[in-house]
Amino acid sequence: MITDNVLLTTLAAILLTLAAHVIARVLARKLSWLPMVITALVLVLVFLFLLQWDYNHYYSAAKPVFDHLLGYVTVLLAVPLAAMNFKGLPIKKLTLIVVLASAVGALLPMSLAYLMSLNHGTILAFATRSVTTPIGLSVADLIRAPLPMANLIIIVSGLLGGTLARFLFRGIDDDRAKGLALGLAAHAFGTVEAWQISHTAGRYAAFGLAVNGLVTAVWVPIFVGALSV
Repeated sequence: MITDNVLLTTLAAILLTLAAHVIARVLARKLSWLPMVITALVLVLVFLFLLQWDYNHYYSAAKPVFDHLLGYVTVLLAVPLAAMNFKGLPIKKLTLIVVLASAVGALLPMSLAYLMSLNHGTILAFATRSVTTPIGLSVADLIRAPLPMANLIIIVSGLLGGTLARFLFRGIDDDRAKGLALGLAAHAFGTVEAWQISHTAGRYAAFGLAVNGLVTAVWVPIFVGALSV
């Protein structure tokens, strides 16, 4: 698939991506065990193969648009948060959970990277593992971690978390716990999967994603800066 018209190419890339998302969403409703994000990724690759569209060409057309929208989508997470019923919510316990999740989500992968003798930049990039892409890349920029590596770590961890969640949640009936765990461990990818479980799970995932991102963005640069002194 080759065209010299930039506008048409960009529009085609957007439509292809949206079509993959819609089909994956429909399939996820019929097959609850099917991870929607993974299905959408596979469908995009299938469409590109059928259309004989080079991936790099598609990526260069789609990336500017979706990169621009990514920040707005993160801000829009405030909408489900506003719909949450905070009455009777165990704020102290939730705060403790988020703080611990933020610390473990950054320090554990950094420690493992250090034990595996990875280079300094890669170790720093693992500090962004548990936060969503816009926040993670901002943190990576502040601590001078390589942005491509940080982006890869964030995406892979989100995909793994969103994919394995349904299997790990067997025997757990509390949608609040499922949503919070997905938001904390798998950020945006986990939040997408949480909305497939229920609205309650989705709102708690958005809460975990947003608060964890805020907490991590505050303490990680200070922590890394103190280590560098």
